[in-house]
Amino acid sequence: MTATNLRKELSGEPLFDGVSFKVERRDRVSLSGPNGAGKTTLLRILNGETELHGGTLSLAKGTRIALHDQRPPAESNASLRDYVLSGAADLTAAEEELRRLEQTMAAGNHEAATLRLYSETQSRLEHAGGYAWRERLDSVTRNLGFSSADLERPLSTFSGGELTRASLARALGGDPDLLLLDEPTNHLDVASLEWLERELQSIDAAIILVAHDRWFLEAVTTAVLELEAGHSTYFAGPWHNWRREKAARLAAATTAAKRFDVDIARLERFVERFRAKKSLAKRAQAKVTQIGRLQKERAEVRGEISLLTRRAKSLGFEFLQPKRSGRTVLEADDVELSAGDKHLLSDVSFAIERGEHVALVGPNGSGKTTLLETLLGRRDPESGKLRLGHGVEPAYFSQHEIELDESRSVLAATQNATGLQRPQAQNLLGRFLFTGWEMHERSVSALSGGERRRLALALIVASGANLLLLDEPTNHLDLESREALEAALDAFPGTLLLVSHDRALLDAIADRTLALEDDTIRSYEGGWAEYVARRDARSAPPEPETVKPKKSGPRAAKPAGPSELERLEADIACREAEIAELERQLADDWANVDVVTAHRRARDELQSLLIRWEQLFERSQA
Repeated sequence: MTATNLRKELSGEPLFDGVSFKVERRDRVSLSGPNGAGKTTLLRILNGETELHGGTLSLAKGTRIALHDQRPPAESNASLRDYVLSGAADLTAAEEELRRLEQTMAAGNHEAATLRLYSETQSRLEHAGGYAWRERLDSVTRNLGFSSADLERPLSTFSGGELTRASLARALGGDPDLLLLDEPTNHLDVASLEWLERELQSIDAAIILVAHDRWFLEAVTTAVLELEAGHSTYFAGPWHNWRREKAARLAAATTAAKRFDVDIARLERFVERFRAKKSLAKRAQAKVTQIGRLQKERAEVRGEISLLTRRAKSLGFEFLQPKRSGRTVLEADDVELSAGDKHLLSDVSFAIERGEHVALVGPNGSGKTTLLETLLGRRDPESGKLRLGHGVEPAYFSQHEIELDESRSVLAATQNATGLQRPQAQNLLGRFLFTGWEMHERSVSALSGGERRRLALALIVASGANLLLLDEPTNHLDLESREALEAALDAFPGTLLLVSHDRALLDAIADRTLALEDDTIRSYEGGWAEYVARRDARSAPPEPETVKPKKSGPRAAKPAGPSELERLEADIACREAEIAELERQLADDWANVDVVTAHRRARDELQSLLIRWEQLFERSQA
């Protein structure tokens, strides 16, 4: 894809103009920029959904594009299976076309055009994995957290987060040439995030994505396209190099601006001193012209500085100095937890001491939120004890239930919750993007989901608590605000227990990691990177034992006889026929778990038979 001078207007005003870039297959481009810069709009333009007001888009013939964004699926009555399959309509069409062409050729039509079309259609299907593409689609849905039973459910029965994951499964399953992803990491647990990273690294397609997950961006992207102040900048290189490049450009522009200031001041002194002297008047006038040129160049440099330092207004996180608690802040002793009929955790014992910053990680549904709520006394453990230490004053930020006073205005609720006077409360709200009389007087009940979360986080900041229990605090925060929160949490002198899918935040903040594994909790020193290294080392298979080769001699294996090779060839033929039959069944019902399992087993057995046949054949030729 090549984009040249793209322009988009909103209500007659340019959202962006002069946006140019080129994306090749296997490129992974991070689309960056502040909220409102036009990132989602650009993705929809590339997908052909939104009108372009200037510039040109050039796509290779037949380019298949898939878009995942945050809009709920329109087909609310469709099943999850039908919705996901709708993203692979051209693969279904390719299968039907192959069957039609096979019938045509079986009837004696072997014209060059027919053979060429058959070859092209077969190549298209092979690129998606051949007839096993449905099996891959099943793998995608499972790795995004759906069960086989979910495939039959209508979309109307799923939550908003589940619908977002369904949209992602639909986009990934269609084997596109260009994949457009708007916040693909939302509503994914860490296991699904790690799977998605591996998937995006491996697929044979170009990818343009918008994400606020810094760890994800570092793992996946190979280039950055930044939209800011209506303009674009393209950087070919990984995400961290782009950040370093921006810092270097800012330093260079700042130095240049200072140099222009010095040169202009020196020239102005010359003009002021010698303008009145007839013998130097011409030279003074030339200096005036030179000053004008330098001022123009200085203005351009200052414009670049403004762009490089421009930020979406990021949150001002400032914590009050908390009271000192006892040494042991919280303690769990042989705790067992359940949620309804679901057993979550057993044999849980740990302690967190004053000043520790601890990450709590684990898959969705493993019990992280339940543990936090039990620590706060909102739930009772099945057995064991959970205790807060002496002088501990906790504050809880929940991802599910944000406790706000619905009957008050935003300003009144803030004053009531924090005890701040009106000016201080207004300043606090301003730091959290609640500005102006209208916003301050708006009823809390009228706030959007994202606004409610920002208000709850503001109240946590002003609480003065010495123990913060934070459950997914970075949801709905942009990159700059996440980094501001990271800096504040890192400097927070109290105790912190943090649940987050933002692995960059976990790695920067945590001194220790509590991981929910195998129905209990294990403690690891360090942040996310140290935890992953120890986790992977623990789960790695043991090194295979060294086996001494057998000596050659009279008792060495004899060459295989023809009858043994013939038996293997017969077994191979039977297994191939079995696989063909299973693939016909998968074409009718790709989500049949029993058929999928049998197909996978038959393919593995066929591979083993082929390897054995090659070994025996080589031995027979020796």
